[in-house]
Amino acid sequence: AKLASCCDAVQNFVVSQNNTPVGTNMSYEVESKKKIPIKKNIFHMFPVSQPFVEYPYNQCAVVGNGGILNKSLCGAEIDKSDFVFRCNLPPTTGDVSKDVGSKTNLVTINPSIITLKYGNLKEKRALFLEDIATYGDAFFLLPAFSFRANTGTSFKVYYTLEESKARQKVLFFHPKYLKHLALFWRTKGVTAYRLSTGLMITSVAVELCENVKLYGFWPFSKTVEDTPVSHHYYDNKLPKRGFHQMPKEYSQILQLHMKGILKLQFSKCE
Repeated sequence: AKLASCCDAVQNFVVSQNNTPVGTNMSYEVESKKKIPIKKNIFHMFPVSQPFVEYPYNQCAVVGNGGILNKSLCGAEIDKSDFVFRCNLPPTTGDVSKDVGSKTNLVTINPSIITLKYGNLKEKRALFLEDIATYGDAFFLLPAFSFRANTGTSFKVYYTLEESKARQKVLFFHPKYLKHLALFWRTKGVTAYRLSTGLMITSVAVELCENVKLYGFWPFSKTVEDTPVSHHYYDNKLPKRGFHQMPKEYSQILQLHMKGILKLQFSKCE
């Protein structure tokens, strides 16, 4: 409820033609002194209104990428959810699907993955299109207006999907929503340079869904039983130091768990 009064994800979480008319001078989320004028050519990329037609969703799964998902057998439970959120184009096919599920309704894309893994959609464009086919008709959510460096890459994803007549739809995080969200969590002690995608998506899910369950959220290198855990279920790459505050964020998520606002999956699902 507090989130709704500060941030109102239902109305504001993605940029739409309703909340961002032509002629808007949009401030970036992080580089807030920089602005981008919304002309017709940008405006036409936005959905007319918020596209979450079946809101409120009953059961939502927010699937983080933590190594804690390995051997969890949570796939079936995740796939039973009404709406599944995922972060940063994670693998969901083949062997991992029994642990992480395969259903995806919304997946975020960090523009750096487009640059690093898909060569800015030039020579590796076909690989990108092949990889995203596994996400069905999911929404792809990009932070086009967080840093200026993200804008071109995010638009490129939009045009690549449009030109290839892909089934997925591109959405952009509203910078003002993310700014309000960061201020909200700052009052709770999360003061990092930027919120992690996981906390952003969790915040959105709490507003869009009646029941939220988090999977694969585990910022520690060992399980409760003291077994080592990889950082992600698909690799052990660590994020840049100082960019996010995972333990601080996690203590906030734990508090939401204890208040019954969401549920956290800590162990196997079976």
